[in-house]
Amino acid sequence: MPVAERKVWAQELQATHQIGVTMSCKVVSISRTAFYYQPTLTDDSAIIDALNDLVEKHQRWGFPKCFKRLRKLGYHWNHKRVYRVYTELKLNLRRKSKRRLPPRNPEPLTVPNHQGHTWSMDFMSDQLHNKVRYRTFNIIDDFNRQLLGIDIATSIPSLRVIRYLDRLGEWHGYPEKIRVDNGSEFTSSVFTDWALAHSIRIDYIKPGCPYQNGYIERFNRTYRHEVLDLYWFKNLQEVKQITDEWIEIYNTQRPHDSLNDMTPTEYRNAA
Repeated sequence: MPVAERKVWAQELQATHQIGVTMSCKVVSISRTAFYYQPTLTDDSAIIDALNDLVEKHQRWGFPKCFKRLRKLGYHWNHKRVYRVYTELKLNLRRKSKRRLPPRNPEPLTVPNHQGHTWSMDFMSDQLHNKVRYRTFNIIDDFNRQLLGIDIATSIPSLRVIRYLDRLGEWHGYPEKIRVDNGSEFTSSVFTDWALAHSIRIDYIKPGCPYQNGYIERFNRTYRHEVLDLYWFKNLQEVKQITDEWIEIYNTQRPHDSLNDMTPTEYRNAA
């Protein structure tokens, strides 16, 4: 039972049975210090408004992400106080327990020392409300985990892949290396010839070892958790619209644990 309720019970005991503070506190199992304590911060309305605003925009963010974002926005509330309000608002998300994986010895991923050195890319799939399947083609820069782009369509063959990469290359410049799996889109002669023409080295991971492409795999989990699993999309236009809005948030607002809680944009500017 919360201490506040016990204080009320103790006060009612004193009023109805004419007993002292010591006895009433003993009956309801609280200390006299807790009975006399008066909180100095009673108005949590600003915290409530800030948390509700964040959770409404980012429904899949847990407390650590919300608290770090509040700090970025200039709020300096105490961590424990914000968490108390967070739990009182019942904003906690139920999380599935982690499943243990068998022991593995993956090849270590190296972190590039500059932007544009290595791009990681991968495909994902999902379905619309009418059960039509679609795919997404996700590309990130390994240096600062910046999300360079997501192409969305019902079919993404090798020709569409290289057209989309050419668009990104015109905007960001072509990378020195790309890390991919052994899917047919990446092993086709169309793709390998394109990479050779732009002096891009292809770093294929071992078949059946997705953890060797860990940066994009971790991103895929975030994208599915915060976008794909959060909405029922009626058409591809809705998927693209929500994804484009989320890309801006991911690159400029969402704190990244492996970047010392900076966003990809902040990390790039600080490098």
